[in-house]
Amino acid sequence: MKTILALMAVAIAWAGGYGYGRWYAKAAAGAPKPLYWVDPMHPWYKSDKPGIAPDCGMKLVPVMPGEEARYERRANRLPEGSVQITPEKQQLIGVEYGMVEYENVSGALRAVARVTLDETKVAKVNSKLEGWLEQVFVDSVGRQVKKGDPLVTIYSPEALATQQEYLLAIKGRGMMHDSPVHEMLGSTENLVAAAKKRLELWDISEPQIAAVTESGKALQYLTLYSPASGFVMERNAFAKQRIMPDTVLYNIADLSTVWVVADVFEYEASKVRVGQPAVLTLAYLPGRTFRGRVNYVLPTIDAATRTVKVRVEFPNPQFLLKPEMYGDVEFQTGGSRRLVVPQTAVLNSGDHQTVFVDRGNGYFEPRNVKIGAQNSGRTEILSGLKAGERIVISGNFLIDSESQLKTALGGASK
Repeated sequence: MKTILALMAVAIAWAGGYGYGRWYAKAAAGAPKPLYWVDPMHPWYKSDKPGIAPDCGMKLVPVMPGEEARYERRANRLPEGSVQITPEKQQLIGVEYGMVEYENVSGALRAVARVTLDETKVAKVNSKLEGWLEQVFVDSVGRQVKKGDPLVTIYSPEALATQQEYLLAIKGRGMMHDSPVHEMLGSTENLVAAAKKRLELWDISEPQIAAVTESGKALQYLTLYSPASGFVMERNAFAKQRIMPDTVLYNIADLSTVWVVADVFEYEASKVRVGQPAVLTLAYLPGRTFRGRVNYVLPTIDAATRTVKVRVEFPNPQFLLKPEMYGDVEFQTGGSRRLVVPQTAVLNSGDHQTVFVDRGNGYFEPRNVKIGAQNSGRTEILSGLKAGERIVISGNFLIDSESQLKTALGGASK
């Protein structure tokens, strides 16, 4: 009897389950299916299957029959100037996409620069004597000289007369050496010292004065020696030339260090300071870099170019850096995390900058942005975009043309 009752219970349970399954399948078959899935924040984005929205990361929601009109109204609320472009046309005009994202930017700043002389190491050579040049030892621009090298010899009647006075004073001192009148000896000593001092003030070297003292004869031609080591940048010394104390015979520049003057734009000038490291690159030495430091920032702005001149000092032991060379200087301004886009994404019309944002289904929205620093093909975005947004990085010029045309036609029809 128990067996019969158990079999009856199993049969009833099976029949009930089978009936419920058929009812559920029927109900499910009659239930409406989603037409498509949309991003609840950006309803213009559609997908034929559930998933995650690529622009904001939200879960897509299904649009059931009868709800499409509500979502279509929301999707059509695009800003003025937005355009829809078919995939075929996008391919034709070469549309490419990128992302708005945060990056650790090195903070480098580049500027065009020019190599100049270190003005603290330029020596102007002139003689304090009036006379004539006899010999010229350094006879060409570009010659390298060392401190103490002979430059020219000079015939100066005034210097010749002073040498004679010096010799007479020495002779008088010798005659008075055994004199019992000590006051006379002291007077001749003063005469010798005064004559020698005049020779020294004319930059007559100590060896030449010693030669006059020892030989007892005046030197007809006095030699002018180089006061510094360097290269002759300018020469105005020729044999038999008459010279005056204000005649500049040579300009000698020490090129072991040079100055590089960089033109930094006004809006970037605040990022440069004295002591900041800098790297110089030159077109004629590809792959070679030179390292220096900022030693002065000029306090004025060039009215024509709106740039500030920044002076950087570079060591130049091999004399590879030559005055009037042009190059690029990169200043290290420190790193930071910034919101950036590819530089090609920004359309810059001068008074405003525009980036086209992909709104999905071929819609593109023009977005006014405020940009910051530009470096290594990336542009900093200060406002107007959010991280994760998909943007146009190529073909945006043609999209902009169509957007402006649509805006103009829309304004004309009102």
